Amino acid sequence: MFERFTSDARDAVAGAVAQAVAAGSDTVTEEHLLLSLLDRGALDALGVDGPALTADLVATRRRGGMSRADEEALAGLGIDLTEIVSRIEETHGEGALTAPAPRRRGLGASLREALGRPGPKRRHFPFTQGAKKTLEQALRITLGRKDPSIGTPHLLLALLTRPGTVSEVLADHGVTYSRVETALAA
Repeated sequence: MFERFTSDARDAVAGAVAQAVAAGSDTVTEEHLLLSLLDRGALDALGVDGPALTADLVATRRRGGMSRADEEALAGLGIDLTEIVSRIEETHGEGALTAPAPRRRGLGASLREALGRPGPKRRHFPFTQGAKKTLEQALRITLGRKDPSIGTPHLLLALLTRPGTVSEVLADHGVTYSRVETALAA
């Protein structure tokens, strides 16, 4: 499938890996794909305020990745998510819900550390199920439109079709499926 990607789309996927590395994440997520598209100017034609979108992603991450729908559902049960986040951060420090889960260490890592040797350089960063589904959806969208290759707009359209915080943040900034499709047709 990767051979169907334009060079810009390949760069965006590679950029998502770089975003994951920079964030200290063990996996590449849909959020990393969006941040990479943002860095590469894929949202510029839509007039998106990059810093504001990034700030909204950070706020969402700070809530532990809970979407607005999750927050509303909890509020319906009388649970204030903002209060929960505040209490967790009081106890565990600011951004406690944003920190990646601790990595499981194997015997090799423990031995290397005990001997004072550096660990191997990591070359493979797996994609989360959501990120994989996004790439698959980009292929489906491309085939459905009978486009010759998968470009960055196809990746953006795929992100918009996936439920969750990334599509919510995009919608909050006026990025809709129809707007991206219109820009793709132009």
